[in-house]
Amino acid sequence: MDIHTKKTLVLGASPNPSRYSYQCVVSLTDHHIPVVAVGLREGMAGRVPIQRGLPLESGIHTVTMYLGAQNQTGYRQYIQSLKPQRVIFNPGSENPEFAEDLRKSGISVVHACTLMMLDYGDF
Repeated sequence: MDIHTKKTLVLGASPNPSRYSYQCVVSLTDHHIPVVAVGLREGMAGRVPIQRGLPLESGIHTVTMYLGAQNQTGYRQYIQSLKPQRVIFNPGSENPEFAEDLRKSGISVVHACTLMMLDYGDF
């Protein structure tokens, strides 16, 4: 699959440029990957608007998590309803129970840093 068709939802996106989730949104757009940013606060991550809540999206290939396990509860059904091909748990967002549920649903689980994956051409 071409990297440019891997529409990615960044969950936990922040309008703060010092946050990794902000840097991830910018890096995805720099790599010409379609990106949807969802966070607790509206604002911008680079040129991408940050949406709140559970926006209706289709064609999501990847969800990349920037929320700690304690903040993921309200998003579990939402993520599964998007039917992504994979979910990336970035450092600090690990959630073994949710990861197992995703695997049982046929969704690939990756424990890695999305920024590093992009930098190394591993996305």
